[in-house]
Amino acid sequence: MTAPNEIDPTAPPSGTGCLECEQSGGWWVHLRRCALCGHVGCCDTSPAQHATAHFHATGHPLVTSFEPDEVWFWDYRTGETYSGPDLAGPQHRPLEQTVPGPAERVPADWRNHLH
Repeated sequence: MTAPNEIDPTAPPSGTGCLECEQSGGWWVHLRRCALCGHVGCCDTSPAQHATAHFHATGHPLVTSFEPDEVWFWDYRTGETYSGPDLAGPQHRPLEQTVPGPAERVPADWRNHLH
């Protein structure tokens, strides 16, 4: 299981989309949220895979989905899923945000860019 210092339920999400994609003008498929610091990054299907990059850069091992109606935690070290506590809100991206998104930055051939 996880150590108590691997989840901070009071850390708010870093935003409503992938932090690095927002800064660079990129796009994502699904969003993941770091359970320790709240960093929101894009999933491994997304072109830039920022959530996994965050794990490698920081060592923060647990993410949770930042998608509506998905409630799970993933441990990068073990490849296992867990249940966990509610984190500081919001719990997911805005419902009106498209998948992939944001719509205005997703290329017409987006399927060719998936991992």
